[in-house]
Amino acid sequence: MSENASVTITRQSGYQFLVDFGAAIPQMLADEPAPLGLGAGSAPDHMLLAAVANCLSASLLFSLQKFKQDPGALKATATAEVGRNESKRLRIMGINVKLELGQAAADIEHLDRVLAQFEEFCTVSMSVRQGIAINVQVQDGTGALLKG
Repeated sequence: MSENASVTITRQSGYQFLVDFGAAIPQMLADEPAPLGLGAGSAPDHMLLAAVANCLSASLLFSLQKFKQDPGALKATATAEVGRNESKRLRIMGINVKLELGQAAADIEHLDRVLAQFEEFCTVSMSVRQGIAINVQVQDGTGALLKG
């Protein structure tokens, strides 16, 4: 994780904003879906889901590599549970993340220890989890459910 991470967003037009991550990283266009925006870029909820899924994926990889294990392909899918709060405002009520390893569980040593600890290394999901429930599943390359 970047220490003291910072981004700058600048309105371009309508609900489109240019997201600037700094000199070394390409900028990204953010936009609300219709009817507010044009859907020409990622919406804020997509960016939140991407941040949670990316951090969990990196933490799982980090934990596996501590034991010199290779997950093969690693895929994450994050889905928001959207609902209305007591004021009838739309809110993300929960996030479901499915992590899929490219290898069979039988081919990964110390997997039980990895699965027990990897979420603790994820700064983003552990921070978001303080306000939004995050449910995590891990599947191996054969489709077997290993966690969640």
